[in-house]
Amino acid sequence: MCGIIGICHYPEAEKQVKIALTLLQNRGKDGSKFLSIDSHTVVGHTLHAIINTVSQPLRGKGVLVANCEIYNWKELKAKYHFKAQNDAELLLQFLDKFDITKIEELDGVYAFAYWHDGKIYLARDLLGEKPLWFTYTTNGFAFVSEKKVLEKLGHLDIEELNPRHILIYNTKTKKLQDREREFFTYVPEHQLSQEQLQKQTEKLLDEAIAKRIPSQKFGLLFSGGIDSTYLAQYFKDKGYDFTCYTAVLEGEGKEASDFLSAKNVAKKLGLKLKIKKIFLSQVLLYLEKIVPLIEDSNVVKIGVALPFYLACEMAKEDGCKVIFSGLGSEEIFAGYERHKNSNNINQECLSGLRKIYERDLYRDDVITMDNSLELRLPFLDKKLIEFALKIPGKYKIVDNVTKLILRKIALEKGIPEEFAFRKKVAAQYGSKFDYALGKLAKKNGFSTKSSYLKLFYPSHNLKLGLLFSSGKDSLSAASIMKKQNYELTCLIHLQAKNKVSYMFQTAGTELIELQAEAMGLPILIKQTAGKKEEELKDLEKAIKIAKEKYKIDGIITGALFSTYQRDRIEKICDKLGLKIFSPLWHKPQEQHLREVVAKGFEVIITAVAAEGLDEKWLGRQIDEKIIQDLQKLYNKNALNVAGEGGEYETVVLNCSLFKKRIKIIKTEKIMEGKCSGTLLIKEAILEEK
Repeated sequence: MCGIIGICHYPEAEKQVKIALTLLQNRGKDGSKFLSIDSHTVVGHTLHAIINTVSQPLRGKGVLVANCEIYNWKELKAKYHFKAQNDAELLLQFLDKFDITKIEELDGVYAFAYWHDGKIYLARDLLGEKPLWFTYTTNGFAFVSEKKVLEKLGHLDIEELNPRHILIYNTKTKKLQDREREFFTYVPEHQLSQEQLQKQTEKLLDEAIAKRIPSQKFGLLFSGGIDSTYLAQYFKDKGYDFTCYTAVLEGEGKEASDFLSAKNVAKKLGLKLKIKKIFLSQVLLYLEKIVPLIEDSNVVKIGVALPFYLACEMAKEDGCKVIFSGLGSEEIFAGYERHKNSNNINQECLSGLRKIYERDLYRDDVITMDNSLELRLPFLDKKLIEFALKIPGKYKIVDNVTKLILRKIALEKGIPEEFAFRKKVAAQYGSKFDYALGKLAKKNGFSTKSSYLKLFYPSHNLKLGLLFSSGKDSLSAASIMKKQNYELTCLIHLQAKNKVSYMFQTAGTELIELQAEAMGLPILIKQTAGKKEEELKDLEKAIKIAKEKYKIDGIITGALFSTYQRDRIEKICDKLGLKIFSPLWHKPQEQHLREVVAKGFEVIITAVAAEGLDEKWLGRQIDEKIIQDLQKLYNKNALNVAGEGGEYETVVLNCSLFKKRIKIIKTEKIMEGKCSGTLLIKEAILEEK
């Protein structure tokens, strides 16, 4: 992994690139160079050499700076008769010949900027293993491997390049063009027997590991779980020189489960294992370093980052330049609770892969680079993913056992059943670092881990727009994201003329502007006819306007179980280069309602449309009594307790996001049938809490 930087049209571009190269020196200590392409474009590169030492920027017909590992570079070299010493030289010659027209032939991970004939092409691998950030204004265009570098250079409106997009900047016209790329698909499913599926999966997985093996010793992030154990068994069987690394919290009650598991597996399989234990008092020192490093104060990200960083420290001390991780296995083989709860397992897998660059990959990249290590992720191999996403879900989850196909392959490899079927424990819990964060937060007088971690990264993690319906789900989702230190920037509301819109709530929406005022946030309202599928075009237009006007990085949705809604919103966001957050996804319905009540939300029912819900339900406040009544109706009629199927709709009058509460003055109940009606809010005001 290397570092790349480019500045175009900004004053003192060369000076900025030189400063950036100093800031990026942890990404490559084998060389650092810059090149002035023309009077207004300067690019630079820091080198972390794995395959031969060829310094960059590279010049051919065009100019290239790349952070890449192209695993099929030798095959492409032979196919097109290129003369290249390593993958970076191959990439330059490949782009000189084809520009980006054949980019999907590349098998590997990469982030590059290629300048040719007055155009700069910016691209990264489809999943986003290699990072790339950019800023584009009327003043110019700039890009870099790490966001913090552009921030320190004084640039604003910095965006992470969505991996499914390629940017083309015209240095003559200063125009930016965006090309969308095809992502993976989960259809059609393979029509193969279980034995054939296992055999082909094992073959592809082993090939994915083999192509990533470096020529020198390397490390493995090791928890004793099925993913890292499979990798360790493969390395051992092939006789590679590697060491397993585990890090845990020490001295706080019983031993961390990852410590016990890693030690047990290593002993039984004869693995070289190094374990780093730190005390609670030492965690603070690492937080001061790690939180600004990953530019995020999200509790889960920090909980995972702590053991990962400590393991990387050990690998660096041992002289490793490469470290392996089992990241990605959960997404392609279905290892999370949300996969168990999904009615389409592979669709859920695909959704997770779309988000993995924001959730995991940037964090892991900057941590490894800070320790002069290159991260390799065989479970995220392109060919393996293409095949695994089409394995029928019935072979992935059986009788509540996740990743069954991988576990069975592990047994064939000779991994004992007790290890092959070890239940997943998330890294932050298995290492006990989530416990450490909670204890430190309490010790320092903070009510939540999020508020404590904000000390180390005062900036908001990302600027987000909320798809706003006026009801409990969207506002509950927004409150969760705000507590995780994300900035709630604007509200986006689609006003549907069709009362039975598949996507958008209609009842109670007469209060949306009052609610926005209560929150002190701008609201973008767009009209839509509310026709199925056509209303998605209106949603896309609204989100695009919000992105341009409010510079948002992503979207929050209140989806719980509606795959119809979430899948369509995800596709729109991906098309627009935005991240998506659905913090309520697959949360049990009754639990969601109880949490809404526990948080002090004041919510009333504004519409009913299901058997058992009559006029008396209109205007009722969501409380413990109503939850019990809804649960009885669920037992009787299978009614959706949270109302996500349109059984009832709600409006929020007060919550933690409101600076003032809404007081309803006048309403009217309009019934269209015995169990179908609306509470029309005719008059309401804001009042002090």
